Amino acid sequence: MPAAGMQRIVPCPGCGTPTPWSQANPWRPFCSERCRLIDFGQWATGAYRIAQEDANAGDEASQDQPNDA
Repeated sequence: MPAAGMQRIVPCPGCGTPTPWSQANPWRPFCSERCRLIDFGQWATGAYRIAQEDANAGDEASQDQPNDA
């Protein structure tokens, strides 16, 4: 935690520019609206994805074995 009166500086996730982390920065954690919009566009187009296992992989394995019910 920074001392009172000191401003925390973080790198912008978009371009790496040192950026103040404060309520005075309306785009935090980004340095500008441009970097914020570029990042949003990457999510919107699917360029950023959260990896997950194939949901159907378990179903295929269970279909290979006969049901004795």
